Amino acid sequence: MGIGTNPDYDQAFAAALDWWRQAGVDCAFEDAPRSWLPDPQEPESASGKKPARARRIEVIEQPDTPAPLILPQDLESFHAWWMTTSELDPGSVSSRVAPRGDANPALMILAATPEDCDRERLLSGPEGGIIDAFLQAAQVPENDVYRASVLPCHSPGADWSPEANRVAAEALARHIALVRPQRILVLGFIILPLLGHDSPQVPAVSLDFKHEGASTPMLALRRIPAAASRPRWKAALWQAWLEWTSCASPDHTG
Repeated sequence: MGIGTNPDYDQAFAAALDWWRQAGVDCAFEDAPRSWLPDPQEPESASGKKPARARRIEVIEQPDTPAPLILPQDLESFHAWWMTTSELDPGSVSSRVAPRGDANPALMILAATPEDCDRERLLSGPEGGIIDAFLQAAQVPENDVYRASVLPCHSPGADWSPEANRVAAEALARHIALVRPQRILVLGFIILPLLGHDSPQVPAVSLDFKHEGASTPMLALRRIPAAASRPRWKAALWQAWLEWTSCASPDHTG
C-alpha cells in the first residue's frame, strides 16, 4: 500500500484493521500474564518505575495423619460402642451382632465377621456349630470362651487390607486388651495382617499377639471351608490344637 507525502493515518489504520478482521483475527493474546494496574503499596525505583513483583501462590496442604481414634476404656462401654459407632461401618446398625462371653476367658475365638445367618448370637450358624463341637471334644467349658468378630456385620467381599481397616485394627487390639484372654483362636488368615502378622502358607500357625507390653498365645487357622473339605480342616484344627495346648501354660501378662 503506497503512502504519499501527506498520509491519512486514520485511513491507513482502518484499512489495516479491516484486513485483519477479514482474516478472522480480532483479538491479541499474550502467554505471560501481567498487571495493567499499579500496586499503590509498591515502592518506586530510582528510575521512577515500580519494580516488577513476583506472584506468590500459597498451597494449603492437607494433613496425611488421620485423627486419633478414641476408644472405650472398659469392656461394657466397648460393647455399646461396637454396636452403635459409625466409625466401624457407616451403614445400618440393625444387622450388627454383639460379641458374647465374659472377660478374662481361657479362650477368645476371633472370626472375621458374623455368619450370614447370625442374628442374636455370634457364630450361631454352621461354622459356629463346628466350633462348638470342637470345643466339646476339647473339653473347653462354654463359660471359658469369649466369641468376637473383627467387623460387626456379615461383610462378604470386604477389603481386608490394613489400610482399609485402620479403625477395625485399632478396635480389635483394644477389644483383645479389654477381654484379657489366656489364648486366642483366630478363624481365618485374613485377620492376621490386622494383628501385625503376615498370612502364612500353612493350614495352621502358632503366633503371639503383642500389645501394650502383653503377649498372648495365638493359634490361627484357615477360614472354615465348604462342607466337602471340612473333614480335612477339622483334622488340621485338632492336630494344631493338640500341639498348641501341649506347650507350657501361657504366661499371660496384662
